[in-house]
Amino acid sequence: MNLTLWIATALLAAVALAGGVSKAFVPKERLAGQHGGEWTRDVGVDFVRTLGVVELLAAVGLILPAVLDIAPVMVPVTAVCWVLLMVGAMITHGRLGQFGFVMLNLVYFALAVFVAWGRFGPEAFTG
Repeated sequence: MNLTLWIATALLAAVALAGGVSKAFVPKERLAGQHGGEWTRDVGVDFVRTLGVVELLAAVGLILPAVLDIAPVMVPVTAVCWVLLMVGAMITHGRLGQFGFVMLNLVYFALAVFVAWGRFGPEAFTG
């Protein structure tokens, strides 16, 4: 179970890192032109950049607290925050009729629920 939780956490961290880098560093106009990035047309550049920073922080919060054994409870807390972020992403993509992205976000949502449940419950870092 611990290995499965680490794999799920690493996958989520990779998704958060990729999304964060693209939103924080890729120009908004370029994001808006990509499939799945159409939502950026309706928001300001500061919102997109802030969301990118939040995703970068999520990537860090999913891995480093456990690896460094400094406040490892932040791993499931970050997973819960990712759940909330994915709810927003599903709503946003749903409004645009991008149901493939809704399903992808649902997978990320489920992984985050699994990590939060596992790290708050049976495989908590503190015993």
